[in-house]
Amino acid sequence: MLTRLLRYGWAAPTTLLGLIVASLLLTTGARVQRVQGVIEVYGGWLANKLALSSGFAALTLGHVVLGYSVDCLQQLRTHEHVHVRQAEHWGILFVPAYLLAGLWQLLRGRHVYYDNPFEQQAFAVEALSCQPHARRPE
Repeated sequence: MLTRLLRYGWAAPTTLLGLIVASLLLTTGARVQRVQGVIEVYGGWLANKLALSSGFAALTLGHVVLGYSVDCLQQLRTHEHVHVRQAEHWGILFVPAYLLAGLWQLLRGRHVYYDNPFEQQAFAVEALSCQPHARRPE
């Protein structure tokens, strides 16, 4: 219990940023749900506009995941929850560390998103969760 409170507290500044953005989405018709201790906000006019103009699918800020749709969040939940764990680990430094990691990749001539170590970790966990489970020998 104490460990969980510490994780939530350490990620709180990033979560607060997520709640601010979520409030904006909610004023444009978004919906909200709580899944595994994470607030998920999806849909609404603004999310649709962002999806059409930028390819936005989902974004994690602390314990808040913002998504294009409920179906999108369901598909990306494993990936986005890795970012929740990263925010718990990095705390207030998560957003700057994520952005700097992307900038570093860009400066090296690599892809700002796909080569970002935070994304690579999330993609790796996502890929593992999609693997069929090995059967135990009988």
